[in-house]
Amino acid sequence: MRFSLLAAAAITPGVNAAATLRFSCSQLVVERLDPLVNPSMNPSPHLHQVVGGNAFNETMDYTQNDLPTTATCTSCTPTEDFSNYWTAVLFFRARNGTYHRLNTFGNELGFTTAKGGQTVYYLSSGQVTAFKPGFRMIVGDPNFRTAQELNAKYKFLDYTCLASAMTRGGQTTDFPKQPCAAGIMVSIRFPTCWDGKNLDSIDHHSHVAYPVGNACPSTHPVAIPQVFYETYWDTRPFNDKSQWPEDGSQPFVWSFGDQTGYGIHGDYVFGWKGDALQRAMDTNCNSDLFANRINCNTLETQSLEAANTCVKQTTVDESIDGWMAQLPGGMPVT
Repeated sequence: MRFSLLAAAAITPGVNAAATLRFSCSQLVVERLDPLVNPSMNPSPHLHQVVGGNAFNETMDYTQNDLPTTATCTSCTPTEDFSNYWTAVLFFRARNGTYHRLNTFGNELGFTTAKGGQTVYYLSSGQVTAFKPGFRMIVGDPNFRTAQELNAKYKFLDYTCLASAMTRGGQTTDFPKQPCAAGIMVSIRFPTCWDGKNLDSIDHHSHVAYPVGNACPSTHPVAIPQVFYETYWDTRPFNDKSQWPEDGSQPFVWSFGDQTGYGIHGDYVFGWKGDALQRAMDTNCNSDLFANRINCNTLETQSLEAANTCVKQTTVDESIDGWMAQLPGGMPVT
Protein backbone atom coordinates (compact mmCIF):
# COMPACT_ATOMS: atom_id res chain seq x y z
CA MET A 1 0.00 0.00 0.00
CA ARG A 2 2.81 2.42 0.83
CA PHE A 3 4.43 1.84 -2.56
CA SER A 4 1.08 2.35 -4.29
CA LEU A 5 0.53 5.63 -2.52
CA LEU A 6 3.92 6.94 -3.53
CA ALA A 7 3.40 5.92 -7.13
CA ALA A 8 -0.05 7.50 -7.29
CA ALA A 9 1.14 10.71 -5.70
CA ALA A 10 3.96 11.01 -8.24
CA ILE A 11 6.16 12.31 -5.43
CA THR A 12 8.97 14.53 -6.60
CA PRO A 13 12.62 13.45 -6.70
CA GLY A 14 14.33 13.95 -3.37
CA VAL A 15 11.15 13.39 -1.35
CA ASN A 16 11.42 9.94 0.18
CA ALA A 17 8.11 10.31 1.98
CA ALA A 18 8.98 9.76 5.60
CA ALA A 19 5.51 11.24 6.08
CA THR A 20 2.76 10.81 3.47
CA LEU A 21 -0.21 12.62 4.92
CA ARG A 22 -3.04 12.55 2.37
CA PHE A 23 -6.61 13.73 2.89
CA SER A 24 -9.69 15.20 1.26
CA CYS A 25 -10.85 18.81 1.47
CA SER A 26 -14.36 19.36 0.11
CA GLN A 27 -15.43 22.52 -1.71
CA LEU A 28 -15.73 25.47 0.67
CA VAL A 29 -16.63 28.27 -1.75
CA VAL A 30 -16.18 29.35 -5.38
CA GLU A 31 -15.92 33.12 -5.77
CA ARG A 32 -13.81 36.04 -6.94
CA LEU A 33 -11.65 36.66 -3.90
CA ASP A 34 -7.84 36.52 -3.86
CA PRO A 35 -6.53 37.65 -0.46
CA LEU A 36 -2.86 37.08 -1.32
CA VAL A 37 -2.56 38.83 -4.68
CA ASN A 38 -5.48 41.25 -4.28
CA PRO A 39 -6.05 41.73 -0.53
CA SER A 40 -9.17 43.74 0.39
CA MET A 41 -10.36 43.72 -3.24
CA ASN A 42 -13.95 42.52 -3.56
CA PRO A 43 -14.33 41.21 -6.17
CA SER A 44 -10.85 40.21 -7.31
CA PRO A 45 -10.09 39.97 -11.04
CA HIS A 46 -10.63 36.22 -11.48
CA LEU A 47 -12.55 33.31 -9.98
CA HIS A 48 -11.12 30.79 -7.48
CA GLN A 49 -12.20 27.52 -5.92
CA VAL A 50 -11.30 27.35 -2.24
CA VAL A 51 -11.14 24.57 0.36
CA GLY A 52 -10.28 24.45 4.06
CA GLY A 53 -11.39 26.51 7.03
CA ASN A 54 -14.42 28.80 6.84
CA ALA A 55 -12.45 31.83 8.09
CA PHE A 56 -11.34 32.46 4.47
CA ASN A 57 -11.84 36.16 3.72
CA GLU A 58 -10.73 38.93 1.43
CA THR A 59 -7.72 40.03 3.50
CA MET A 60 -6.40 36.98 5.43
CA ASP A 61 -4.45 39.33 7.72
CA TYR A 62 -3.17 36.89 10.32
CA THR A 63 -2.61 39.67 12.87
CA GLN A 64 -6.34 40.33 12.77
CA ASN A 65 -7.65 36.90 11.83
CA ASP A 66 -6.03 33.82 13.36
CA LEU A 67 -7.47 31.00 11.27
CA PRO A 68 -7.59 28.20 13.90
CA THR A 69 -9.40 30.39 16.42
CA THR A 70 -11.63 32.27 13.95
CA ALA A 71 -12.84 29.36 11.83
CA THR A 72 -15.82 27.36 13.10
CA CYS A 73 -15.38 24.41 10.72
CA THR A 74 -13.10 22.97 8.08
CA SER A 75 -13.93 21.19 4.83
CA CYS A 76 -10.82 19.02 5.30
CA THR A 77 -10.98 15.70 7.12
CA PRO A 78 -8.26 16.57 9.71
CA THR A 79 -10.28 18.69 12.11
CA GLU A 80 -7.23 20.64 13.29
CA ASP A 81 -6.50 21.93 9.78
CA PHE A 82 -8.10 25.34 9.17
CA SER A 83 -5.67 26.25 6.40
CA ASN A 84 -6.94 27.52 3.07
CA TYR A 85 -5.92 26.03 -0.26
CA TRP A 86 -7.10 27.52 -3.54
CA THR A 87 -6.66 27.50 -7.30
CA ALA A 88 -8.22 29.17 -10.31
CA VAL A 89 -11.33 27.64 -11.91
CA LEU A 90 -11.56 25.77 -15.21
CA PHE A 91 -14.10 26.74 -17.89
CA PHE A 92 -15.20 25.05 -21.09
CA ARG A 93 -15.33 27.34 -24.12
CA ALA A 94 -17.86 26.10 -26.65
CA ARG A 95 -17.63 26.41 -30.41
CA ASN A 96 -20.04 29.36 -30.29
CA GLY A 97 -17.73 31.26 -27.93
CA THR A 98 -19.74 30.88 -24.72
CA TYR A 99 -18.29 29.60 -21.44
CA HIS A 100 -19.43 27.09 -18.84
CA ARG A 101 -17.81 26.57 -15.44
CA LEU A 102 -16.48 23.08 -14.66
CA ASN A 103 -17.16 21.43 -11.31
CA THR A 104 -14.59 19.64 -9.23
CA PHE A 105 -15.37 16.13 -7.99
CA GLY A 106 -14.11 13.86 -5.23
CA ASN A 107 -10.97 11.85 -5.86
CA GLU A 108 -12.21 8.36 -6.74
CA LEU A 109 -9.23 6.85 -4.94
CA GLY A 110 -10.88 6.97 -1.53
CA PHE A 111 -12.83 10.22 -1.57
CA THR A 112 -15.68 9.58 -4.00
CA THR A 113 -18.35 11.03 -1.68
CA ALA A 114 -16.52 14.34 -1.18
CA LYS A 115 -18.36 17.33 -2.59
CA GLY A 116 -15.65 18.42 -4.98
CA GLY A 117 -12.62 20.25 -3.68
CA GLN A 118 -9.11 18.82 -3.61
CA THR A 119 -6.93 16.04 -2.35
CA VAL A 120 -4.19 17.57 -0.19
CA TYR A 121 -0.84 16.00 0.68
CA TYR A 122 1.86 16.92 3.17
CA LEU A 123 5.04 14.99 2.36
CA SER A 124 8.42 14.92 4.03
CA SER A 125 11.87 13.44 3.68
CA GLY A 126 13.42 13.23 7.11
CA GLN A 127 13.02 16.03 9.63
CA VAL A 128 11.01 19.05 8.54
CA THR A 129 9.84 22.22 10.24
CA ALA A 130 6.11 22.87 10.07
CA PHE A 131 4.90 26.25 8.88
CA LYS A 132 4.42 29.11 11.34
CA PRO A 133 1.18 31.06 11.96
CA GLY A 134 0.74 33.60 9.17
CA PHE A 135 2.79 31.65 6.63
CA ARG A 136 1.54 31.77 3.04
CA MET A 137 2.92 31.11 -0.43
CA ILE A 138 2.04 30.90 -4.11
CA VAL A 139 3.50 28.61 -6.74
CA GLY A 140 3.13 29.18 -10.48
CA ASP A 141 2.43 32.38 -12.43
CA PRO A 142 -0.90 33.23 -14.12
CA ASN A 143 0.94 35.39 -16.65
CA PHE A 144 2.89 32.50 -18.18
CA ARG A 145 1.78 31.25 -21.60
CA THR A 146 4.76 29.12 -22.72
CA ALA A 147 6.48 25.96 -21.56
CA GLN A 148 9.78 27.83 -21.51
CA GLU A 149 8.50 30.34 -18.97
CA LEU A 150 6.99 27.69 -16.72
CA ASN A 151 9.89 25.23 -16.81
CA ALA A 152 12.50 27.93 -16.19
CA LYS A 153 11.02 28.85 -12.82
CA TYR A 154 8.72 26.15 -11.44
CA LYS A 155 8.63 22.38 -11.12
CA PHE A 156 5.94 19.76 -10.81
CA LEU A 157 2.88 21.70 -12.01
CA ASP A 158 0.99 19.53 -14.47
CA TYR A 159 -2.14 17.96 -15.96
CA THR A 160 -3.14 14.30 -16.24
CA CYS A 161 -5.74 13.25 -18.80
CA LEU A 162 -7.60 10.54 -16.89
CA ALA A 163 -8.66 7.47 -18.86
CA SER A 164 -9.83 6.06 -15.51
CA ALA A 165 -9.52 6.89 -11.82
CA MET A 166 -6.31 4.83 -11.75
CA THR A 167 -4.53 6.72 -14.54
CA ARG A 168 -1.08 7.99 -13.58
CA GLY A 169 1.67 9.03 -15.91
CA GLY A 170 1.58 10.95 -19.17
CA GLN A 171 1.50 14.32 -17.41
CA THR A 172 1.73 17.49 -19.49
CA THR A 173 2.42 21.09 -18.54
CA ASP A 174 -0.25 22.33 -20.94
CA PHE A 175 -3.91 21.35 -21.28
CA PRO A 176 -4.63 17.89 -22.70
CA LYS A 177 -5.49 18.10 -26.38
CA GLN A 178 -7.96 15.22 -26.50
CA PRO A 179 -11.13 14.29 -24.56
CA CYS A 180 -10.36 12.75 -21.16
CA ALA A 181 -12.79 9.95 -20.35
CA ALA A 182 -12.53 10.33 -16.56
CA GLY A 183 -11.74 14.05 -16.29
CA ILE A 184 -8.56 16.09 -15.89
CA MET A 185 -6.41 15.93 -12.76
CA VAL A 186 -4.43 19.08 -12.02
CA SER A 187 -1.40 18.56 -9.75
CA ILE A 188 0.29 21.45 -7.95
CA ARG A 189 3.36 20.91 -5.77
CA PHE A 190 4.96 23.65 -3.70
CA PRO A 191 8.68 24.17 -2.94
CA THR A 192 10.17 22.48 0.14
CA CYS A 193 12.77 24.96 1.42
CA TRP A 194 12.17 28.13 3.44
CA ASP A 195 14.44 31.08 4.28
CA GLY A 196 13.57 30.56 7.95
CA LYS A 197 12.64 34.21 8.47
CA ASN A 198 9.79 35.49 6.34
CA LEU A 199 6.20 34.32 6.54
CA ASP A 200 5.57 35.88 3.13
CA SER A 201 7.34 37.91 0.46
CA ILE A 202 6.28 40.64 -1.94
CA ASP A 203 5.86 38.14 -4.78
CA HIS A 204 4.61 35.43 -2.36
CA HIS A 205 7.25 32.92 -3.46
CA SER A 206 10.76 34.36 -2.92
CA HIS A 207 10.79 33.20 0.72
CA VAL A 208 10.62 29.57 -0.46
CA ALA A 209 12.78 27.61 -2.91
CA TYR A 210 13.31 24.19 -4.44
CA PRO A 211 16.08 21.94 -3.13
CA VAL A 212 19.33 21.62 -5.02
CA GLY A 213 19.69 17.90 -5.44
CA ASN A 214 18.48 16.52 -2.12
CA ALA A 215 19.47 19.49 0.03
CA CYS A 216 18.02 22.93 0.64
CA PRO A 217 20.16 25.83 -0.64
CA SER A 218 22.01 28.07 1.82
CA THR A 219 19.62 30.92 1.03
CA HIS A 220 16.65 28.80 2.10
CA PRO A 221 18.13 26.33 4.60
CA VAL A 222 14.98 25.18 6.42
CA ALA A 223 13.27 22.04 5.10
CA ILE A 224 9.46 22.33 5.17
CA PRO A 225 6.74 19.81 4.27
CA GLN A 226 5.87 19.56 0.62
CA VAL A 227 2.30 20.79 0.14
CA PHE A 228 0.72 19.10 -2.86
CA TYR A 229 -2.78 19.50 -4.35
CA GLU A 230 -4.66 17.20 -6.70
CA THR A 231 -7.83 18.71 -8.16
CA TYR A 232 -10.18 16.59 -10.26
CA TRP A 233 -12.05 18.65 -12.85
CA ASP A 234 -15.18 17.18 -14.36
CA THR A 235 -14.60 17.61 -18.08
CA ARG A 236 -16.78 14.56 -18.85
CA PRO A 237 -19.92 16.53 -19.82
CA PHE A 238 -17.85 18.29 -22.49
CA ASN A 239 -16.17 15.37 -24.25
CA ASP A 240 -18.27 15.72 -27.42
CA LYS A 241 -15.77 17.09 -29.93
CA SER A 242 -18.58 18.52 -32.04
CA GLN A 243 -18.77 21.23 -29.34
CA TRP A 244 -15.02 21.89 -29.45
CA PRO A 245 -13.44 24.66 -31.57
CA GLU A 246 -13.66 24.00 -35.28
CA ASP A 247 -9.87 24.22 -35.64
CA GLY A 248 -9.53 21.17 -33.37
CA SER A 249 -7.80 23.01 -30.53
CA GLN A 250 -8.56 22.07 -26.93
CA PRO A 251 -11.52 23.97 -25.39
CA PHE A 252 -10.54 24.60 -21.77
CA VAL A 253 -9.50 27.92 -20.27
CA TRP A 254 -8.57 29.02 -16.78
CA SER A 255 -10.69 31.69 -15.11
CA PHE A 256 -7.81 34.18 -15.50
CA GLY A 257 -8.00 33.80 -19.29
CA ASP A 258 -5.24 31.25 -19.94
CA GLN A 259 -6.06 28.88 -22.81
CA THR A 260 -2.59 27.26 -22.82
CA GLY A 261 -2.45 25.81 -19.30
CA TYR A 262 1.02 27.17 -18.59
CA GLY A 263 -0.38 29.77 -16.18
CA ILE A 264 -1.23 27.00 -13.68
CA HIS A 265 -0.78 28.20 -10.08
CA GLY A 266 -1.94 27.56 -6.52
CA ASP A 267 -2.23 29.53 -3.28
CA TYR A 268 -1.71 28.36 0.31
CA VAL A 269 -2.28 29.94 3.72
CA PHE A 270 -1.23 27.90 6.75
CA GLY A 271 -3.85 27.44 9.44
CA TRP A 272 -3.23 24.25 11.43
CA LYS A 273 -4.12 24.42 15.11
CA GLY A 274 -1.20 24.56 17.52
CA ASP A 275 1.52 21.99 16.80
CA ALA A 276 -0.77 19.50 15.05
CA LEU A 277 1.09 19.54 11.74
CA GLN A 278 4.50 19.29 13.41
CA ARG A 279 3.29 16.29 15.40
CA ALA A 280 2.02 14.62 12.24
CA MET A 281 5.33 15.16 10.45
CA ASP A 282 7.42 14.06 13.45
CA THR A 283 5.51 10.80 13.76
CA ASN A 284 5.67 10.12 10.00
CA CYS A 285 1.92 9.93 9.58
CA ASN A 286 0.64 8.27 6.43
CA SER A 287 -2.69 7.66 4.73
CA ASP A 288 -4.54 4.88 2.96
CA LEU A 289 -4.81 5.27 -0.79
CA PHE A 290 -8.20 3.63 -1.31
CA ALA A 291 -10.10 4.79 1.78
CA ASN A 292 -10.72 7.93 3.78
CA ARG A 293 -8.32 6.82 6.48
CA ILE A 294 -5.41 8.72 8.01
CA ASN A 295 -3.03 6.46 9.92
CA CYS A 296 -2.04 9.01 12.51
CA ASN A 297 -2.96 8.67 16.18
CA THR A 298 -1.86 12.21 16.90
CA LEU A 299 -4.48 13.81 14.63
CA GLU A 300 -8.23 14.18 15.06
CA THR A 301 -10.31 13.55 11.94
CA GLN A 302 -13.88 13.78 10.70
CA SER A 303 -15.89 11.90 8.08
CA LEU A 304 -16.25 13.07 4.49
CA GLU A 305 -19.93 13.66 5.20
CA ALA A 306 -19.02 16.01 8.04
CA ALA A 307 -16.40 17.79 5.92
CA ASN A 308 -19.00 18.28 3.18
CA THR A 309 -21.14 20.35 5.54
CA CYS A 310 -18.50 23.06 5.99
CA VAL A 311 -19.26 25.71 3.39
CA LYS A 312 -18.95 29.48 3.20
CA GLN A 313 -21.50 31.86 1.77
CA THR A 314 -20.20 33.89 -1.17
CA THR A 315 -19.59 37.58 -0.64
CA VAL A 316 -19.43 38.45 -4.35
CA ASP A 317 -22.86 38.91 -5.90
CA GLU A 318 -22.59 37.43 -9.40
CA SER A 319 -23.79 34.39 -11.30
CA ILE A 320 -21.10 31.85 -12.14
CA ASP A 321 -23.35 29.02 -13.34
CA GLY A 322 -24.85 28.22 -16.72
CA TRP A 323 -23.62 29.44 -20.09
CA MET A 324 -21.85 32.80 -20.02
CA ALA A 325 -20.88 35.25 -22.74
CA GLN A 326 -17.57 35.98 -21.00
CA LEU A 327 -15.47 34.78 -18.10
CA PRO A 328 -16.40 36.19 -14.66
CA GLY A 329 -14.95 39.66 -14.27
CA GLY A 330 -14.68 39.97 -18.05
CA MET A 331 -11.22 38.38 -18.07
CA PRO A 332 -9.83 38.36 -21.64
CA VAL A 333 -8.61 35.06 -23.08
CA THR A 334 -4.97 35.04 -24.10
